[in-house]
Amino acid sequence: MSARPRLPRRAPRPAAQAATIEPRVLALDLTAAALLLAVSIVGFAPTFDSPQYLVAGVGGLALGLALAWAGARWRLGVLSLAGATIGAYIVFGGALALPHTALLGVVPTLETLQQLALGTITSWKQLLTTVPPVAASDGHLVVPFILTLVGAVLTGSLALRARHGAWALLPALAVLVATILLGVAQPAAPLVQGIVFAVVATVWLALRRAWDHDRAAVRIESAGASDAGAVRSSRTRRLVAGGIVLAVASAAGIATAAVATPPRYILRDFIVPPFDITDYPSPLQSFRGYVRDDADKTLFTVTGLPKDGRVRLATMDAYDGIVYNVSDDGAGSSSAFTPIRSNMSPAATGTAATLRVEIGDLSGVWVPDVGAVRDFTFDGPRASELARTTHFNDATGTAVAPAGLASGDAYTIDTVIPDLPSDTALADVPFAALKMPKQTGIPEKIADIASKATASADTPIERARALESYLHTQGFFSHGLGDDVVSLSGHGANRITSLFGGDQMVGDDEQYAVAMALMATQLGMPARVVMGWHADEKHPQDGPTLTATGGNLHAWVEIAFQGYGWVPFDPTPDEDNKPNDQSTKPKANPKPQVLQPPPPAQQPADLPPAIAENRDQDEEQAADLSWLGPVLLYGGLTLGILLLLAAPFIVMGVIKGVRRARRRNAERTADRISGGWDELVDSAVDLRAPVAIGATRAESALVVGSTFDDPRVTQLATRADVDVFGPGDPAPEDVDAFWREVDDIVGQMRGSTTVWQRLRARLSVRSLRRSGWSWHALGQAIAGTGRAVVARVRRGIRPRGTESSDD
Repeated sequence: MSARPRLPRRAPRPAAQAATIEPRVLALDLTAAALLLAVSIVGFAPTFDSPQYLVAGVGGLALGLALAWAGARWRLGVLSLAGATIGAYIVFGGALALPHTALLGVVPTLETLQQLALGTITSWKQLLTTVPPVAASDGHLVVPFILTLVGAVLTGSLALRARHGAWALLPALAVLVATILLGVAQPAAPLVQGIVFAVVATVWLALRRAWDHDRAAVRIESAGASDAGAVRSSRTRRLVAGGIVLAVASAAGIATAAVATPPRYILRDFIVPPFDITDYPSPLQSFRGYVRDDADKTLFTVTGLPKDGRVRLATMDAYDGIVYNVSDDGAGSSSAFTPIRSNMSPAATGTAATLRVEIGDLSGVWVPDVGAVRDFTFDGPRASELARTTHFNDATGTAVAPAGLASGDAYTIDTVIPDLPSDTALADVPFAALKMPKQTGIPEKIADIASKATASADTPIERARALESYLHTQGFFSHGLGDDVVSLSGHGANRITSLFGGDQMVGDDEQYAVAMALMATQLGMPARVVMGWHADEKHPQDGPTLTATGGNLHAWVEIAFQGYGWVPFDPTPDEDNKPNDQSTKPKANPKPQVLQPPPPAQQPADLPPAIAENRDQDEEQAADLSWLGPVLLYGGLTLGILLLLAAPFIVMGVIKGVRRARRRNAERTADRISGGWDELVDSAVDLRAPVAIGATRAESALVVGSTFDDPRVTQLATRADVDVFGPGDPAPEDVDAFWREVDDIVGQMRGSTTVWQRLRARLSVRSLRRSGWSWHALGQAIAGTGRAVVARVRRGIRPRGTESSDD
């Protein structure tokens, strides 16, 4: 007996054979894919502070299309193409997305690889939680690089390899929608993007249809007149399908433009909740507390401060008759607090400086800074928490850390210190035209006092200096502590009224700064109060280092001049200008005796409160739930990415599962036997067994049995022929036994292959193509499977009372 011929255990790899793509089709598909994705890249313009995002986007686009072409040219499988994409991301990610971490801006370093790995997960959150325009040097370029790289691979691959090129519109449209969701509230050009997307898609698909028609015409001539009817029918189907596809492409583009126009919903609005500065009390209320309790304590030190530099704790621009506070309305007001980033205050001019701040006994949420801050860099064990929670208003230069400062915290400030103009330079300069928050509760007499104080002043700077000089020379200084003359704390309307209502003005920085700001406001000057530190006669600056204590804490006024910005004024009298007793008269222009009003009732808001530590339990529980939204959002995004990666396996699993169920639950038992054999052969085909289409069971068994070295396949084929072509239908028990043997052989076949071969088989469409699978067939299979399952259930469950009477 001659030996049975053996076939090779593995089928030849089709990927080794190069595919031929018509040059004009290749050029058309790649050009269309590039244009569709370029529309999305342009959408990143408002998000970044420089055109460097184009390098990452266009680079990722070019790499992705090159990989798509290579995959189509050499017929790479899904896993091979995915591996090549990951390799390109690692090799080229440094040069295109993280050049500041790469050697010579090109060669990846260990830091590059680390940031690329983490960037696949964290870059999305970092981009959404950073206030645009974001800096390219912060690693945000990873987002456009990943989007365009993956989008180009998918779009190009579907355009070159799918039977219907319209499938390529799906990933291209997904990238466009992702760009919109990751963008800003003020998009680049949404209407133009949508129209260009629709036009490119329409022209591309129209040309493909036209060229398909040309090829069909050639086939008609070679096929002969006998096939003309079939070809005409095919042509009609193509035209109808083409019209539907073009309509979908146009609708997609127009819908994208409509979605991008106001009202616009972006992920940034949900991930970064609005920061409400009014949750925190005015720091000016704590002025007297700092002076009383921290006079000799080192609150913090600043190194690198220029001579006569001022350190700001907070800027207050809204008065309500009780406190001067940061505001929650008005253009350029304190309400514009945003998470810190690396390119703040981009329009600032002056002297660049780098300062080091080390926190000592200072606590609270207000973060000291200097000038027009461009960047904060936190150090220490709480650096990550502070960097994540700190907000900054570049209009007022105020920084707030909801996490609170503590001893041991430190940070570096990159800032620009504005040049202070002289009065000569401001001689003919008007006040800046700014919209300031509305001031309320101002004592009525303030306007009259301000007018009299500036009666002889002509120019804007002279009027401002007149207010400063009036308070500085007419008033007396007292903190109201120890043996000092009585001086109540606070700066509410009653306190400011009493400041001007007695026979002498007595107070400290808190009262005089507020008084001048209110007087300036009544005269139409854009004024605000700043609380902070600077050197004075008693506390000189030690070179470039300033030690901040309660003793050198001050409050001053800033008034805005057109073209020069905010100019500081110090209306507080010198500290040695103290009244000897309550009857001491002012130095000049004494005011007539006025009946001293009774001491005003202490306003609750005038007390220097600390941030509430003991909150109501319900508030704590509500605050505790604040983390739930971001967690659900990030979890949803992560789950979405995982589902996207698993989508091919899920889709193919569903399709093949429905096919198996349809075969297993066929109405006739003979069809179930035939279906079991088909299931075995299809499994072998997906594992690359070279079974010919149309082969008999005996021929197929010879190929499958030889490929996987299992003689049971031949025996099973003989048994299937007997059961299918025999005189009667096989019993259900025989069907179950047949399928158990099929499953055992298929499991043996898969066990003889590698993990990668099994994964490839899961994604393989060879068996589907072999059986002429289509979406319509899938729908029919699902419906047929449902009917068969219901029928089997009905046969297996008989209602009571229907048992045979013979029992």
